Amino acid sequence: MQITGKSRSLGSTKWHLETVHALTSLPTHLAGPRELGAWIQGHWGIENGLHWRRDVTWMEDKSQVRTGNAPYAMATLRNIAITLLKNLGYKNLAKATRKLRNHPERVLSLIGLAVKH
Repeated sequence: MQITGKSRSLGSTKWHLETVHALTSLPTHLAGPRELGAWIQGHWGIENGLHWRRDVTWMEDKSQVRTGNAPYAMATLRNIAITLLKNLGYKNLAKATRKLRNHPERVLSLIGLAVKH
């Protein structure tokens, strides 16, 4: 299939067109336009909702952690942090990260762990 998307940066008047191609091994009776569209939307929902947050806010793609299980462990920790912040009512992950990054005792108290001095 071929998908063409149109987007522009906030504040810009210039549109950017991007065309991507995808292949599937599904038979045609299971891979009609509606099913394929739903699959693509589901994929991009995950990409935009979680992976984008991890990469833009915490620069995951620039991480030097690349061997063994460490990349999976770090991705899991990032997912846990995103879920905790979301469940605590933070709407803006970047703002919450800036607010909490220098106060580990505050973070521990948010998840119910007491800090002893």
